[in-house]
Amino acid sequence: MNILILFGFFLSFFIVFFSVPYWIKKMKQLGFLWEDMNKPGNPKNVAASGGIVVIISFILGVFWYIAVKTFILKEIDGINIKIFALTSVILILSIVGIIDDWFGWHSGGLSKRTRIILALFASIPLVVINAGTSIMNFPFLGNINFGIFYPLFLVPLGIVGATTTYNFLAGFNGLETGQGILILSFLSLVAYLNGHAWLAIIGLTMVSSLIGFWFYNRYPAKVFPGDSLTWSIGALIACMAILGNFEKIAVFVFIPYILETGLKLRGKLKKQSFGKPNKDKTLDLRYRKIYGLEHFSIYLMKKLKIKPTEKKVVYSIHAFQIFIIILAIIFFF
Repeated sequence: MNILILFGFFLSFFIVFFSVPYWIKKMKQLGFLWEDMNKPGNPKNVAASGGIVVIISFILGVFWYIAVKTFILKEIDGINIKIFALTSVILILSIVGIIDDWFGWHSGGLSKRTRIILALFASIPLVVINAGTSIMNFPFLGNINFGIFYPLFLVPLGIVGATTTYNFLAGFNGLETGQGILILSFLSLVAYLNGHAWLAIIGLTMVSSLIGFWFYNRYPAKVFPGDSLTWSIGALIACMAILGNFEKIAVFVFIPYILETGLKLRGKLKKQSFGKPNKDKTLDLRYRKIYGLEHFSIYLMKKLKIKPTEKKVVYSIHAFQIFIIILAIIFFF
């Protein structure tokens, strides 16, 4: 039976791996291409919104798992309701992301207020099933029962926070996809160790889809994920934390995004994460000040006499994320 469940991972991976080339071809035919902002001349030659394929493969992989539980394992329980609530959140936010992609980032996309309102709307499926546990433990304070305040306020806040801030640390080939693979893999392990094997399967289904997408999104990217994927990854991280009752761990591994948010606020959310590309494919700082971890990575490499490139910036941020994950293992386990 475990083999049947594992088949869902391979299903999600291969759907993405073999479908993305067709998506890239179709986007080029339609002219739906985006600029590669960290390349000299900002060539407009990368297929847009490839995250749609990832979301479809993820949903199909999840449905495969539900089918195995229902028809083979004969497990009909309350977990299915939680899974459908989770997938509803992901689907709503992927649709919002697609609309934002169509509006275009050059024009600002959806307004900040509209994004927050729609993210709040997307949290409703978790609210109506009263997802998560209202009792949370805090250092020095002990256990605090938030009661009805938890589903009505903290759950929507978590969805909005994770969804919107995950999109901040982006703009480099393979960055968003790689970060999703790292964070969701670790949270899937956390879910499994906390007795939520079903939640680990959901997380790894998305990881499998992201791995298939990474082969085309890594440097030099042939396709970009778009908000349809970044919003969905952020939402899935929040959903796993809420449903698995490990909010503190999720917040901890989200430290890079908390730092990124602070730096973005420094620029009043108007400064872009991109570097300033040179003809030799190295990067300079786009601004005099640092408005993102990407900028800090370029600045640090220059100080260390290392030629900053797009690939090195991405790997340095991945390394920082792995460091945070290792610290989480030390502190929480």
